[in-house]
Amino acid sequence: MKFIGKLTLSLLLLLLLTLVTIYLLLQTRWGAEWVSRRISDDTAWHLSVSKIEHNFSAPGLLTLRNVSFGHDGQPAVMVAKTVNLGLTFSLFSEAPRFTRIELQDGALNAANMSANMTLPLQADRLQLRNMQLHSPRQAFNAIALNGGVIPWQPRAGNILGDKASFQASAERVTLQGVKVTNALIQGKINDNVLVINNFGGDLARGSVTGSAQRDAQGKWDVSALRLNDIRLQTDKSLGAFLQPLRSLPAVYFSRVDVTNTHLQGPDWAVTDLDLLLKSVTLSNGDWQSDDGSLALNADNFINGQLTLNDPILNLDLSPQGITDARFSSRWVNGLIRAQGSWQRQTKRLTLDELVLAGLEYTLPENWRDRWMASLPAWLDSVLVKKLSGNRNLIIDVNPQYPFQITALDTNGSDLLLAQHRQWGIWQGSLNLNAAEATFNRTDVRHPSLALNADAEQIAVTEMSAFVDKGMLEGAATLDQTPARHLSLTLNGRAVPADVLQNWGWPAPPLTGQATLQLQLNARLAAKTPLKSSANGTLTLSTDGKTLQQSMTQGEVSTHP
Repeated sequence: MKFIGKLTLSLLLLLLLTLVTIYLLLQTRWGAEWVSRRISDDTAWHLSVSKIEHNFSAPGLLTLRNVSFGHDGQPAVMVAKTVNLGLTFSLFSEAPRFTRIELQDGALNAANMSANMTLPLQADRLQLRNMQLHSPRQAFNAIALNGGVIPWQPRAGNILGDKASFQASAERVTLQGVKVTNALIQGKINDNVLVINNFGGDLARGSVTGSAQRDAQGKWDVSALRLNDIRLQTDKSLGAFLQPLRSLPAVYFSRVDVTNTHLQGPDWAVTDLDLLLKSVTLSNGDWQSDDGSLALNADNFINGQLTLNDPILNLDLSPQGITDARFSSRWVNGLIRAQGSWQRQTKRLTLDELVLAGLEYTLPENWRDRWMASLPAWLDSVLVKKLSGNRNLIIDVNPQYPFQITALDTNGSDLLLAQHRQWGIWQGSLNLNAAEATFNRTDVRHPSLALNADAEQIAVTEMSAFVDKGMLEGAATLDQTPARHLSLTLNGRAVPADVLQNWGWPAPPLTGQATLQLQLNARLAAKTPLKSSANGTLTLSTDGKTLQQSMTQGEVSTHP
């Protein structure tokens, strides 16, 4: 019996010595390399560890140094200088589980993780300390990331697991090119429902905070988003800057607050912007709202040659479109004010009132091309129920036919200014009066024009102006067909004989004050030369002399 007892004791001592030897060997470089090789050879993962540490003062903690971990044949998903593992009896289950996994001073790269990859680890807590996170697919990067996930049970396609709470902070985060410093996020995930209770950070010398939720179908509900004191400069055009909003999946914004924000691009800028948006869904370049609103004001808005000072915009939104729109701004030393609505089904903008006062506006060089260009798809027609303007200055510096109209007063009603996405005067009445004007170097005083338009034609019922010591009066009709047939009658009394020279009719051989009668027919069709379509007759009388001329396809001949 003594022999058996001694043998048993010797075996136990030998076993203990073996375990101690293995324990000590595992904490050597050779032991770390052996464990790394065994895991890499026997599993679908590769592991590299330079050293394994364990201390009986903390028996439940295992420390790995200089760790690299990833899928076989792929770059590492995780590298870290230190990995602390909290040991538990669940370690030897099918999916090894630790009380905690702590990653320090390293990087996580989601680009090296396939969408269906399932990590073979679990933990009651995943802790990150001074880590970097890179996800090129989402254009996301985080520097100096600290945070935790409780519990951490990753699934295929869901790195956080089905149920978990998380909290993280980062020194710097970049998302879709937007850089945020001192970022913080808190939330939880529950069966593919992601809840972000709070997120925030410093953005472009300002701050951003908010909360949001994403449902199982991927739709976002942003309950609050606040941007304050933003000072953002970008090299993108305004269209490119707003493009991410047009490409958003379904995102519902319950409330968005923007205060004291400055945005600037290469040819555009917004200063001192305040904005409040409520109850709006953005989805694939469109918007929807049951009972939403938008209110904004700014100190200045600049987009190319357009400059608005103190613009104010208020919109009431509904499923049918914009039920009430109010806009006002100082523009080119004057004031513009409008109120109306926009219907989603018909894509019609109806302005109950449009006021233009004191403008000093120089038309852009390509204003004729803009007039002929089609409107965007969301705007099929524009109806102005009441148009009023006073003391406006309109200038066109086109060298082919410059003009200037001074102290222009305007009154119009029921004007259909766009139809089928094409500018024009498709219906309504309009009256124009000015103190003076210059048309291609010919000065006139008190020009006046009145017209009525319907689906068939535009009828200029009254057209007059004082020229030198005399007066011109006329009438015209322009049909609404694509050919744009024009019929013009013009009469003059005591006007210069060459008054029509700067307007396209060759100078006559007569001089002095004259009486004239002009009958002209032409076509104003798009992309068609006017001169070759012009036919008409001119009768001039001065000092007892009478001259008759005719124009055929733009060429003038004199009759004896």
